[in-house]
Amino acid sequence: MILVLDIGNTNVKLGVFENDKLKGTWRMSTDLRKTSDEYGITTMEMLKTSDITPDQIEGIIMSSVVPAINFTIEHMLTDYIHKKPIIVGAGIKTGLNIKIDNPKETGGDIICDSVSAIKRYGGPVITIDFGTATTICATNEKNEFLGGCILAGVKVSSDALSERAANLPPIALNLPQSVIGKNTVQCMQAGLLYGYIGQIEYIIEKMKQEKGFENAKVIATGGLAKTIAVHTKAIDIVDSRLTLEGLRLIYNMNKDGK
Repeated sequence: MILVLDIGNTNVKLGVFENDKLKGTWRMSTDLRKTSDEYGITTMEMLKTSDITPDQIEGIIMSSVVPAINFTIEHMLTDYIHKKPIIVGAGIKTGLNIKIDNPKETGGDIICDSVSAIKRYGGPVITIDFGTATTICATNEKNEFLGGCILAGVKVSSDALSERAANLPPIALNLPQSVIGKNTVQCMQAGLLYGYIGQIEYIIEKMKQEKGFENAKVIATGGLAKTIAVHTKAIDIVDSRLTLEGLRLIYNMNKDGK
């Protein structure tokens, strides 16, 4: 079995694979104040829910967009799982040719999404990851990662609106039936979510036009992927396992050299 970790700005997502079968997934909060022991105890309890013990873990791989927490997580994995993780980043085999100005700037989660999408769905492909930030990235049929764009996530936009405007309250991110709201909450929900759908559709269309990607599959993952995808034809597939599967694939490319 291998343990995979995707460390995001809001959550750390964990998964355990036995060969290509996902045995279990869990989430815990990304918190710079937590110690390695706090993360370790939580991780052990999560693994226990699927009857997984540390001695069954043959290897570990992690991607992170929060460098400040990496040492804590690495320390935890060494102490509790007794394995040093492979970290997705410079010098790691991914099968991708990163065609951007500074390949080291590419987030590990973005790399995992692209590797997974190309392997599972073929290229060209556009991947969308709905997280704290939303990333939309393009990879062609030659496994060349061409770049993409970054948007503020829907939750970040919602929080900013309620925090900066005195008369606008915090809201639940539920899509109203009409784009024309009848009260303040509906107006905010309509503007945020229908507006976000419009952004996504325009960016996908623009990417396809610029790169001749008319037949590109669009694969979405992340917390709000299903909420957005059900209201637009621009997204072809929602794959909640996209990042974790990418980590598994990259682990297999690098395990002999770990």
